[in-house]
Amino acid sequence: MGAQSNQIFVNLPVKDLNKSMEFYKQIGYEFNPQFTDENAACMIIGENIFAMLLVHPFFQSFTKRELPDANETTGVIIALSAENREQVNEIVDKAIAAGGKEASEPHDQGFMYYRSYQDPDGHYWEIMYMDHNAVNG
Repeated sequence: MGAQSNQIFVNLPVKDLNKSMEFYKQIGYEFNPQFTDENAACMIIGENIFAMLLVHPFFQSFTKRELPDANETTGVIIALSAENREQVNEIVDKAIAAGGKEASEPHDQGFMYYRSYQDPDGHYWEIMYMDHNAVNG
């Protein structure tokens, strides 16, 4: 199985699907209407990277476990790469302007720069840029 054929679908429980979709649209994400209805929305992050936003009752149908409140606990940090430092700032600034919260102070390690935000449901997103020339150099 080649790496080109692999896809990732991150499933996230959301309280209000329309509110979540509007939040992510303001950041610049688009949705695949073929996999979007009143229970779920397929957010396109990259060529093979998707986030499935699932309303709580629908998400709960996939697991017997209790859903945590992402505003109170962190079970996962979703980290996405950016093309440069400016794009990191642009994405996080858009998320904050759309109603998200900055999750931590910016981190600048010279070769790596990242910032984090929480979406309206408290999910923790980290946007990072890594200078591969400095790492591989």
